[in-house]
Amino acid sequence: MNTYNLMLIDPHVHMTSRTTDDYERMRQAGIMAIIEPAFWLGQPRTEAGAFKDYFSSLVGWERFRASQFGIKHYCTIGLNSKEANNEALAEQVMELLPLFVCKEGVVGVGEIGYDDQTVAEDKYYRLQLELAKEVNLPVQIHTPHRDKKAGTIRSMEVSLEHGIAPDMVIVDHNNEETVKDVLDRGFWAAFTIYPNTKMGNERMVEIVKQYGSERIMVNSAADWGISDALSVPKTASLMLERGISLEDVRKVCYQNALGAFGKSGQMHESDWLAASPIDQREKFSGSSVLRGGQTPVVGEKIIPSGELDSNIVR
Repeated sequence: MNTYNLMLIDPHVHMTSRTTDDYERMRQAGIMAIIEPAFWLGQPRTEAGAFKDYFSSLVGWERFRASQFGIKHYCTIGLNSKEANNEALAEQVMELLPLFVCKEGVVGVGEIGYDDQTVAEDKYYRLQLELAKEVNLPVQIHTPHRDKKAGTIRSMEVSLEHGIAPDMVIVDHNNEETVKDVLDRGFWAAFTIYPNTKMGNERMVEIVKQYGSERIMVNSAADWGISDALSVPKTASLMLERGISLEDVRKVCYQNALGAFGKSGQMHESDWLAASPIDQREKFSGSSVLRGGQTPVVGEKIIPSGELDSNIVR
């Protein structure tokens, strides 16, 4: 066991599709705060009401559920690029977004951008960039899985065309092909650490060695698919093991996410450092994270252990 004074943030994780066991393990691994972007649920939603209830859960139940395990939950709200192709539904969702983007705990408009880079995706990406400008929130961009480099560059060019400063835009799902273009243009470069696909933590170590730690952050993007909610602590541990400095690891796995999304005015380090003790007797709309016979945790103040086990990366 290696011990470091290190707190972590996962700036892109879909906890709606994860269990409370993940919250417990994440907190034990040093994750203090998370950001949950609104995203694609796996099958198309057919009514605007489904989006309304989903957005409500991100700013309501999920915030509560995270707090019951000592994690501060934030979210970004937006119409994802895949479902932007259903234009009739997209028009209705666009009417909903202004009702949610200014709610407590919303730190950006996202994740938005391109999937297949269609005309409809471009239309609703641009409309949401204008919404982000209007409410002065950061933008969280989903870069496409196909034709990634061209889609990433297009995403940035369009945001600049709409007058959004690069330091207000987090470009996500980067890889070796896109990172230089993103950093050279002054945008935040986020990397998703997925098992077998996107970026592995070995590759992430090499990127930090080559490009340094400025404006780079890592996330898990853990969701309902094969993914790992502990990607951030595992990557932090491997970076330290491979000789990357503690300060650089802190930037990539904590400080840069706070710097980027903190521009919303909704996210502050004091939110978790000065958080109230856990009280699992609390309920949200009558619901508890506990089941019958389970003993609630009451009065526990979560203190960062700073412990990272280098063996968990293997």
